[in-house]
Amino acid sequence: MMHSKPNSPRFRFRPTILAMFASVVLAACSTTLPAPVRGNDRAPQSDEVAAAQQPTYVDLVTFALEAELAAIVMIEDQTAFRPERVPDVPPGRVRLYLESLTQNLLSGPTGVGESLIFVTDTNRDADGDAPDWEERSFVIFADLVRARPGEVQLVSSRAMFPHGPVIEERVRRVLRQLAAAELPPEITGVRDVISVPGNLAGESETQMFVETANGAPVSLTVVRRPGLAPQWGISLGEIVDTNLRPPETESLAWFRFACFLPKELPQDAFLQADRESQNRAREDYAFVLNELGECERRYS
Repeated sequence: MMHSKPNSPRFRFRPTILAMFASVVLAACSTTLPAPVRGNDRAPQSDEVAAAQQPTYVDLVTFALEAELAAIVMIEDQTAFRPERVPDVPPGRVRLYLESLTQNLLSGPTGVGESLIFVTDTNRDADGDAPDWEERSFVIFADLVRARPGEVQLVSSRAMFPHGPVIEERVRRVLRQLAAAELPPEITGVRDVISVPGNLAGESETQMFVETANGAPVSLTVVRRPGLAPQWGISLGEIVDTNLRPPETESLAWFRFACFLPKELPQDAFLQADRESQNRAREDYAFVLNELGECERRYS
């Protein structure tokens, strides 16, 4: 129907261890946009997102992984659906049919047109009217609508952000990371855990072998020495890295570990039955999670 415009490999242990478009037209995506920071009213209407409302790194990576395309678009025309045509839209909300000009295709297949059409729900303004988005630019994450050239569907109800230099550079950085190298594997759990004491009091080493979706070898190591802060690092390979380097913050490796490691070690992962070894491993695992920090999402 055409749309009309509306009104796991084995590891080598370290030596110490061996010892939306919904219902009408397109499925509509429900959008609550962050408040823009407005500059000179005479300037082109390109709005920057306030710092406290910026999407997190996790938001951007998640949307970029899910979407067929990321683009900067300018709304050329908008039409609000009449409430009686969209009974599923609650009071205080409005469904908009948006015609946009593709200003910059940040990622996506070739052949994406100069114009993109999509539908979304958003809050009405305080006076009850639909927000005026015409001539405003947005960064969107979307999928193509099959057999409907020029139509797209947002991958999330909130995968649409007012455009500005900060959000654009952050999105570009994520896309460069995704294009630059093979992605770290998806983490699905923790498989094997072993923790051994050293020769000195307070000295120990814990290794945790991580389950991945494709079976690729991944591990965590925590080393404690008397009088020193614990050291830890990750290994993305069969040989455990002895340099103990944690993943860089806002890197794809950090994203995988911070967002997909379980909150605690499963009981069946322990290779040792004694309580002392298990408790030490649990303490080291909690330390790693704390060091990784929160996998924060503001828009999902």
